[in-house]
Amino acid sequence: MISLGCPKNLVDSEYMLGLLHSADFHITDEIEDADIAIINTCGFIQDAVEESIDAILSIARFKQEGNLKRLVVTGCLVQRYGYKLSREIPEVDIWMGTGQFSRIANILKEDRRGFFISPPLYIQDQGLPRLQSAPFYTTYLKISDGCSHRCSYCLIPKLRGPMRSVRPDIILAEAKELAGNGAKEVNIVAQDITAYGKDLDNPICLEDLIEALLDIEEIQWIRLLYLQPSGISDRLLRLIEHEERICPYMDLPIQHVNDKILQLMGRDYSKGFLLKLLDKIRACHRRIFLRTTIMVGFPGETDEIFDELHDFLREAGFDHLGVFVFSPEDGIRATRLKDQVEVRVAKERRDELMRLQAGISKKRNKEMVGKTVPVLIEGFHPETELLLVGRSPGMAPDIDGQVIINKGYAVRGEIVPVHITGSYTYDLLGEIIS
Repeated sequence: MISLGCPKNLVDSEYMLGLLHSADFHITDEIEDADIAIINTCGFIQDAVEESIDAILSIARFKQEGNLKRLVVTGCLVQRYGYKLSREIPEVDIWMGTGQFSRIANILKEDRRGFFISPPLYIQDQGLPRLQSAPFYTTYLKISDGCSHRCSYCLIPKLRGPMRSVRPDIILAEAKELAGNGAKEVNIVAQDITAYGKDLDNPICLEDLIEALLDIEEIQWIRLLYLQPSGISDRLLRLIEHEERICPYMDLPIQHVNDKILQLMGRDYSKGFLLKLLDKIRACHRRIFLRTTIMVGFPGETDEIFDELHDFLREAGFDHLGVFVFSPEDGIRATRLKDQVEVRVAKERRDELMRLQAGISKKRNKEMVGKTVPVLIEGFHPETELLLVGRSPGMAPDIDGQVIINKGYAVRGEIVPVHITGSYTYDLLGEIIS
C-alpha cells in the first residue's frame, strides 16, 4: 500500500489495510514481494496529480519486471479524472473512487477488473477494521468526510462529497481500540472538524465529542486539526484552555485576510473577525500554539493586497505557517475569475512569506528556552543514535518542528518532561529531566 496526500487519506488507507488483513490478505512492506499493489492517490491540485501519476508509473514497471500481477489505484485522482485515466495508464487493473474503498477486499477476492466509481457519499455506519501504519503512539481519528463549504478554489466537495459525520459511538469505539493499542496522541481530522455532528439524526457538536474522548484515560494528548475559523466557539476555547489533555494547539486555515479576496474565495469571515478571534485566543491563560495556511496568488491579489497580508502575518506571529500558491484547477470557480496572478509572482510572494515566518518562528522558539515542556519521544535522531527526537504539545506530527534531546534517555512513545536549553528556526533543543 502506498498512501499519498493528507492524513485523512492515510486513515482511508489504514481502513483498506484492515479490511484486507481481515480477509486473509498478507501485507508486505516490500514491493518486490507483492503480487498486488494499491496506491491511494491525492488529486487536489496539479502538483498532487503529478505526484500520484509518478507513483503509479513507478509501480507499474514492476508488472513487467517483477511478480506484480495487479495494480489498484484508489482515491481522489480517480474520483477527479475517472475513465479518462485508463487511456493514459493501461497498466492499472482497478480504478476505485473515494466512495468505494470499503469494497476493496471483496473486489480483489472476486478478481474483478475495471472502474468502481460512484458519487462520493459513503460514510461508515459501523466500525471498520484498521491496520495502523503510523507509529503506535500517535494516530489520526477521522470524524467526518467531505465538505459542505463552497470555497471557490477548492475541489474537495466534488472529490469527497458533502460533509458527512461519523456517528459518535463508532468514533469512540475506534478511539478506545487505538488507545488500547498504545496510542498516546489522537489527532482529530476532517475537512472542517468544527462542523462535526450537525448533520446527524441526533445532532451533537465537536465539543460534545471531545468531552467523550476525554473519558478514555489512555489518551494523553488530543490535538485539533483543520478548524474553520468561523466555527470556533467560546465553549471550544474554554475546553482547550482548561483541559490539560487537549493540546494547546489550533490549526486555523485562514487562507487570506483581505476582505475582497476572502469574499472571492467564498470564506465566511472577514479580516475584522480574524483579528477578534486571535485576540480571544491570545487572551487565554494557557499559551496556545497557532498554525495557519495562507494562499498567495489568488486572482485579484495586487501588490497592495499582498502587503496587507504580509503586515497581518508579521503582527499576528503564528507559531507555524504553511504557504501555498493558488492553483487554477479545472472545475473550480476561481479559475474563471479575472486578474489572474502570474505564477512567477505568486511563487515570489510565497517565498517572501516563508522568509518572514522563519524569523517569527526563530523568535517564538527562543521564547521557549528555559521552560520545561512535556515531549512525546519519537525515537533516535535520523542522523545519530546519540540524540533522541520528540514533539511538544505545540508541534503536530509530520508538519511542524521537533525537540532534539541531547541528554537523558526515554522509551519511544513515552511522554517525559524536557527542559529546553536551546532553539533553532523550527526545532528546539532540550534535556530530559529525570
